[in-house]
Amino acid sequence: MPSAFADNAPAASASTAVQRQAVAKGLYELAYSPKQNAVFVASSGGFGDDAGPAQVLRLNPATLAVETRIPLERKAFGVVLDDAHNRLYVGNTVDLSVTVVDTAQNKAIGTIQLMEKKTGKDGKAAYTHDLRELVVDSAGNRLYVTGHSSQPDVSSVLFVIDTTTLKVINTIDGLGNAKAPGLALDAANKRVYTSNLLADLVVVGTDSNKVVAQHKIAAEQPMNIALDPAGKRLFVTDQGSEFLRGYQAKSSGLVSKHPGQRVLVLDRSTGKELASIPTDAGPLGILLDAPRKRLYVTNREAGTVTAYNSDSYQKVATYKVPTHPNSLALDAKNNVLFVSIKNGEKDDKGADESVARIQL
Repeated sequence: MPSAFADNAPAASASTAVQRQAVAKGLYELAYSPKQNAVFVASSGGFGDDAGPAQVLRLNPATLAVETRIPLERKAFGVVLDDAHNRLYVGNTVDLSVTVVDTAQNKAIGTIQLMEKKTGKDGKAAYTHDLRELVVDSAGNRLYVTGHSSQPDVSSVLFVIDTTTLKVINTIDGLGNAKAPGLALDAANKRVYTSNLLADLVVVGTDSNKVVAQHKIAAEQPMNIALDPAGKRLFVTDQGSEFLRGYQAKSSGLVSKHPGQRVLVLDRSTGKELASIPTDAGPLGILLDAPRKRLYVTNREAGTVTAYNSDSYQKVATYKVPTHPNSLALDAKNNVLFVSIKNGEKDDKGADESVARIQL
């Protein structure tokens, strides 16, 4: 089996190209809009007595200065941008909903409730799922959102939303009775790819709205997914978290056979491992710049972003962005990478979290 472990030569640190700015509490995902020439970043505000407001921040992409604060009624986590239609879709994880933001008017224009609360065995009403990733098919007017299940007898689901009516038109189950972190869209071939913590790659047909394939994969903790649009590859971060390993053993009996801390390259038609790329500790976010043959990974525990040649899988650069780099967005025209960075336990309590700008 091809592996990148042998030729993964050390790369030089590249800290001089990094600038960063603390902007708000509870930062999560972000997106760059070429149309608006702006970076949009989700802020949950955090939790607890010192929590800030839920909002989306519009940042100047050159300086990272806050240009506009867009207030939200619900906490913001994941985002996906439909630049053609001036829409930013924001996942309200704990409310099982999506907030729709108009990026031209800098305001929230609607909320899509994906599922209602259900009364559990304890007599309390609660959501059976929470949200993680979102992907959008702009031309097809569809938004896809994964609904995590944390209950062993409940399947994770894929919500399908019509972006013209802002209504849920389908809820597809069969994503596995476990959390389903990864999500990627191949609109041209009518496929959505999801991953779960049972080490499955689950494929949904967007034309049939059904699960069309399921493959066991070598990644035990498959987090985020990047899709090679011109080839057959999927790039999947395999996190290797001790905490998750304990959760998996307890919830599903999964016996760990690999320490993770890598990117797995998979054949998306079979789930077969094509290569294994070692990363720094805690790989999470992943982004492929296919024209430049570059793959970028946030390493949450190491406090770094690593860059790889996406053909040879060799590391080409490491950027230090402590404490916990989270998500990535790319200004492809200017070759600039944006990173949301979360605080750690040793950072000042209640301090704003940061966005970094990396001139590649």
